Amino acid sequence: MEKRRALINALISKLLRYSLVLFIILSLNFFLPRLLPGDPVMNLLGLEASYAPPEVIESLEADLGLDRPLPAQYWHYLGDVFTGDWGYSFEQRRPVFEAVMVHLRWTVILALPAILLGALVAAVLGAVAGWRRRSPLDVGLSGAFLAFYSIPPFLLAMFALWVFGFKLGWFPLGKVHSGNTAGLAYLADVIWHMALPLAVLTVSKASYDFLVVRNAVVATIGENFILTARGKGLSELAVLFRHALPNALAPLVTVTAIQLGVIFAGTALIEIVFSWPGMGTLIYGAIGARDYPLIQYAFFIIAASMLLANFVADIVYAWLDPRIR
Repeated sequence: MEKRRALINALISKLLRYSLVLFIILSLNFFLPRLLPGDPVMNLLGLEASYAPPEVIESLEADLGLDRPLPAQYWHYLGDVFTGDWGYSFEQRRPVFEAVMVHLRWTVILALPAILLGALVAAVLGAVAGWRRRSPLDVGLSGAFLAFYSIPPFLLAMFALWVFGFKLGWFPLGKVHSGNTAGLAYLADVIWHMALPLAVLTVSKASYDFLVVRNAVVATIGENFILTARGKGLSELAVLFRHALPNALAPLVTVTAIQLGVIFAGTALIEIVFSWPGMGTLIYGAIGARDYPLIQYAFFIIAASMLLANFVADIVYAWLDPRIR
């Protein structure tokens, strides 16, 4: 009973803390775009801004809510966040919610397989390398993944695009499909277009996950349950994958949950490099156009997903690790 009460109190404490962080992020999300140089109304009018009648400018300011005092805009913004009325994106020429959902789909299609594949590759190779620490296999794998980890993902993306896209011509450049296919041919076309950015993302994610799993497996080698398993006559592979690896997966689960939360931020630069129409390219265009509504709610989704992922990771880690419970 005492343990259950303590767990509930800890859960409530985490909820309050995350709620406070979300409120701070929402506030920054409102004020920071308004510190950017430029006038969103002038950007919206484009070349017509220099000779647009004052009443047209005033009408646009009223439509965007920019004619109200800043505190009134702020409270209106907070209300819109939780009612789902996200306004209209003048850069995308459609409702913000619709624009976000369209681009969000392509980010998930690209990033989710990369995160899961990266975790799978890291779990297997990291476990083997950690189990055979200081062997040539461990040195080779650790050196390779450490090298990939030290390279910024956008730089790796630019190198891959230049070599495999421009020089060798193995993969298409830009877009997500050729536009003239349907059915299974369309699916194959999309996979072909996403193969290179998917490979870059997978390697980038796996490089860090590998180091996490390897170090966790190394830390378990001297544990009593490993010695007991060996004493029962189990093979080395059985000891590794049935005893050592499951106990080393808790950090990987936490890292993967956090990566799922930063799925939008983590892929943004790679999407821009490969012209992939995800959240990264959406935010990039919105910042250039000073599209306040789109910037606000795109970053709101990123912040909310990161907080949710961290909250879930805390719970999952506590469930996997009895010492935390």
